[in-house]
Amino acid sequence: MSKINSLFLGLILAGSVSLVNAQTTQPETSAATSQTANPTIENLKKQIEANPKDTESLAKLAAAYQDASDWPNAIDTWKKISVLLPDWAPSYYSQAYAYQSAKDDANAKIAYEKYIATVKPEEVEQNKKNLAYAYFYLAFTEQKTDPNKAKEHIAKSIQYDPTNEDAVKLSKTLNS
Repeated sequence: MSKINSLFLGLILAGSVSLVNAQTTQPETSAATSQTANPTIENLKKQIEANPKDTESLAKLAAAYQDASDWPNAIDTWKKISVLLPDWAPSYYSQAYAYQSAKDDANAKIAYEKYIATVKPEEVEQNKKNLAYAYFYLAFTEQKTDPNKAKEHIAKSIQYDPTNEDAVKLSKTLNS
């Protein structure tokens, strides 16, 4: 799979999760989720077994795990992609989303920071919504522990997406 196709797939996958709100709660899932036979997941696992470096199949598998709310396997699969494509920002965004959905805020924060750091200058325009959300999440998580850093993050979030009402509200709260 070419890097451009990988990037396109990741942008589609990451874009589909960019509207998730930091306050959103996901239902608790157990490891039993992965024990349920899911033909899509099983077929993708077989493809990857045959070619462990097939990033397209890995991305599809990670998305399938996310669709099944199987956060541990989604996280592990996104991590594998990050090892194969370390400069591909969407994999870090997707990891962050999966960590956040699994209620692992510390690792979600690290993954959002890695996503922000990995987006190349020429990719900023196409990643504005995801960057806005990543900065919003960081501001949201740091508002009590580091209000000044939270203000910096929320300003960046609004810079990338001035229409995000949650970011505007958080900015008002932080700056009041």
